[in-house]
Amino acid sequence: MKTIIKHNTKNYKIDLTKPLDISIPITGKDSNVNAWYVGPPKIEPHSEGDFVGKVTEGASVNFNNIYFNPHAHGTHTECVGHISKEFYSVNKSLTKYFFMAEVITIAPEKIKDDFVISKKQLQYALGNKKREAVIIRTIPNLKEKMTRQYAKTNPPYLLEDAAQLLVDKGIEHLLVDLPSVDKEKDEGALMAHKTFWNFHGKRRLHATITEFVYVANSIKDGKYFLNLQLASFENDATPSRPVLYKIEE
Repeated sequence: MKTIIKHNTKNYKIDLTKPLDISIPITGKDSNVNAWYVGPPKIEPHSEGDFVGKVTEGASVNFNNIYFNPHAHGTHTECVGHISKEFYSVNKSLTKYFFMAEVITIAPEKIKDDFVISKKQLQYALGNKKREAVIIRTIPNLKEKMTRQYAKTNPPYLLEDAAQLLVDKGIEHLLVDLPSVDKEKDEGALMAHKTFWNFHGKRRLHATITEFVYVANSIKDGKYFLNLQLASFENDATPSRPVLYKIEE
């Protein structure tokens, strides 16, 4: 089904029957993507007394409990409440769900023992484009990202000036295929998070960061409409399902 979306006085055509899902789902398997030194998520039948919530065990319904951490176990979207003493809910921060977005591919640069995404790389990839959201795909881009165990691997991250560039360009929603926009062990500095949310100034309360996406190689760099779907949790972060739609000329 093709539809017209009006954005900044201009009409764009997208095909709603051709979504490009860039989320990583949460499973109950040990192979579930993982970070931050926690165990795998659990999806298991609820049991109480003689009741086991599983049809194959005699119950009339399947009735599972799910244990997970949104930051560690799959695609998630977070707000400034992730790093603030004050409580902010991502469910309240995100009040729109369609955005003009740009997919870019970056090969992180090596600086000493780290691989980083720099301001220069983002400037080259984005140029003068005006977007509300940016999706960063890093290379190499293997399907292993769907199941990678990231703890103690020092994954790539954004430098502070790279995050500032995104703010200066008016980017409200940043999506990355990494477990974090910051270094795995940075002694709590969190400079990319703090910079993107302007943490020490007038905080960007409606800005979001989405981590652990997976952008298949079949999805080309360029302009898309992003539908950022959230699970409705009142929390600093929630599992999410970002979906791209190709813009038809």
